[in-house]
Amino acid sequence: MALKIDFENNTDRVLDELRDAISRALEIWGMSIEGWAAKLCPVGTVESTGKDGYQGGTLRGSIAHEVNEADQTVIIGSDVKYAPYVELGTGPYFEAPPDWEQFDAPKGSGKGHGYVTARPFLRPAVENHVDKLKQILEDELEKG
Repeated sequence: MALKIDFENNTDRVLDELRDAISRALEIWGMSIEGWAAKLCPVGTVESTGKDGYQGGTLRGSIAHEVNEADQTVIIGSDVKYAPYVELGTGPYFEAPPDWEQFDAPKGSGKGHGYVTARPFLRPAVENHVDKLKQILEDELEKG
């Protein structure tokens, strides 16, 4: 007598659950990194800007994330135009990649209001929490 075994293909269900877990993890990553970046983000003051009545916090308040489920990625950043200068610095403190727009003021020319040293807040928000980010993903995958 032959033994008959029936198999059920659950591939689609497993893949859906995997995609759901990854989407949840990406959203948690985005929210977490936003918070960590905000804690690291410098805030201008009356003293640092020389402007009476200045109230800083625009950059800190602009930190946001967006999950792209199709690409399974999360982007964290700011739409404030000076955010890259705070994160990366300017002038002699930062060497722009060759594919970035080049400006005609020579390096070290002193044009403008002076150079800014980098005060990273986005990169360290990720780099300082890699283990926590891994744990978030593992937790979401275990929930299934």
